[in-house]
Amino acid sequence: MRLRFWLLACGLAASLAAHAGTYDPLQIADTLKRSALDLVVIDTARQREIPLRIYLPASNLVPAPVVLFSHGLGGTRTGNAYLGEHWSARGYVVVVMQHHGSDDGVWRGRRPDRILAALKQAANLENALLRFKDVSVVIDQLEKWNRAADLPEQNALIGRMDLSRIGMSGHSFGAVTTQAVSGQRSSLGDARFTDSRIKAAVVMSPSSPQIGDPQQIFAGINIPWLTMTGTHDVTPITDADVESRRAVYAALPPGNKYEIVLKDAEHKAFGDRALQGEKLPRNPNHHRVILALSTAFWDAYLRADTAAKVWLDGPAAASVMETKDIWQRK
Repeated sequence: MRLRFWLLACGLAASLAAHAGTYDPLQIADTLKRSALDLVVIDTARQREIPLRIYLPASNLVPAPVVLFSHGLGGTRTGNAYLGEHWSARGYVVVVMQHHGSDDGVWRGRRPDRILAALKQAANLENALLRFKDVSVVIDQLEKWNRAADLPEQNALIGRMDLSRIGMSGHSFGAVTTQAVSGQRSSLGDARFTDSRIKAAVVMSPSSPQIGDPQQIFAGINIPWLTMTGTHDVTPITDADVESRRAVYAALPPGNKYEIVLKDAEHKAFGDRALQGEKLPRNPNHHRVILALSTAFWDAYLRADTAAKVWLDGPAAASVMETKDIWQRK
């Protein structure tokens, strides 16, 4: 009996390994036509508009899992298109939110010598709280659009989303947003901003809390998290350094938690293209790693794809990285 069980176990392991060998999170069908919708959510309670860019997968045969993305300070819904395009090509409905008060309105039309001060001023608690609420309001609206449309341009969303499988992601100020709605506790010890509809999170350039013990603040994270940073991930907007960004992963409780640290990646490496102020030449492999790991992570934890989980947890994940990138899980 034991021998039979052992043989079955070996057969299962071999099957999983073979399946993982064919799994490729970077593979997409270039012939498939995908589309993007620009819509606006109206939050009447706050008299606030939340612009969205929604990337739709080519197939509409079954409802697709949903991934939300929150931009960094000064960004818009059109940013990080490389993520929206790839994730949607892999079968996800990707919803990129734009947060007024901390979007491009902060810096557009200002003299160059005044932009930094304006950005620093916009990185405040008020805008953070607006962002946190934006996420739940957007999910509420997606649930309504999934059932019925108010306008013709919303018809493409009816029945397209599986809102029992929602992932949350964001970069920089968007990472702060992601952390707050994905289980991070406040310095008071509660998780008042957590939205339980979110099932997994990808956090790009995470931030340690300025007040409170990180171990206690992150102790309640019971969903899968993938944190991403770089060895030069700093910004003049805040005093966050690489050590404080990596402290987030260190404080997370064990269980489906991952960290990638990209060698020589700067703060802006997570964006679409090189921008003014970057000191190091861009490494094209950074985006390759970001796309591969995030896609495998979504596949593993939003689709329950066994091959993706084996790929993510095994040696295959390191095959997309460079030698000095740091990759760990717990």
